[in-house]
Amino acid sequence: MKKAFFIIISIVILLLLFRTNSKGKQFTNQLKGMITNNMSIPDYIDKKGTSIKTRVLVPKGFKRVSYPKNSFQEYLRNYRLKTHGSPIINYDGSKYFAQHWHDAILDIPVPKNGLQQCADALMRIRAEYLWNTNRKNEIGFNFTSGHYCSWKKYANGYRPKIKGNKVSFHKTATPNSSKKTFYKYLNLIYMYAGTASLHKELPKVKVKKLTIGDMLVNPGFPGHIEIIVDEIVNNKGEKLFLLAQGNTPAQNVCLLKNFEDTNISPWYSFTKSNPVYTPSYHFEQPVFVRFK
Repeated sequence: MKKAFFIIISIVILLLLFRTNSKGKQFTNQLKGMITNNMSIPDYIDKKGTSIKTRVLVPKGFKRVSYPKNSFQEYLRNYRLKTHGSPIINYDGSKYFAQHWHDAILDIPVPKNGLQQCADALMRIRAEYLWNTNRKNEIGFNFTSGHYCSWKKYANGYRPKIKGNKVSFHKTATPNSSKKTFYKYLNLIYMYAGTASLHKELPKVKVKKLTIGDMLVNPGFPGHIEIIVDEIVNNKGEKLFLLAQGNTPAQNVCLLKNFEDTNISPWYSFTKSNPVYTPSYHFEQPVFVRFK
């Protein structure tokens, strides 16, 4: 008994010592995750659920926020999941080193070329939504250089000529609007767009205005980005959210646990200007953006 007490006290001291800077805070966040992974805490996971909506249960007093049928919000909330317990697999077929960070794996293929990293995976989700809802002409993203690259122009045979920060488009290919060509277009986007371009291109969103589909971003080379995939509210107007992410190296998109507040995990609450700690990343000054 004394030995167990000593171990607990030692862990607490380590947590306090390490949480003096952002890297230390991220480390202790992950350490807490390993410690609490097997502890008895509220369980909001239905292992038989096949979608985000059916896999993650709602805490008492909350209900899901309603959105129109065929909206991006409903598309994300009903996204298909792999079987409960599926591991995070990297693009090369290896297992990711941290398998305790997630509660679900979204059923999104990971190309073997290694290009589909954090921002890329979210751009793919958005592009596939527009494709599947017959809004193909709206598919387009800015390169980091600021130049807009649309699927419509790519399908018509236009390809970018890139020299440094200068980009020009020329009709050098036969028009082709097939699904195969669509994914070639996305590979191009993955190469020349990312967290920095999304942060610059997309409108910023205040915490009180957040909805499903909004993204938590830290631009950089590399930066990181995560997306809200569900939203619930109680009768006081307090909201909770679910976060999903792709990652580097390119790997499965996963639904993240909440190690900062295990009593509501995997749900998250956000407040203005407060840091956000997720299992793989620390957002010191959280910025949210929204697809147009």
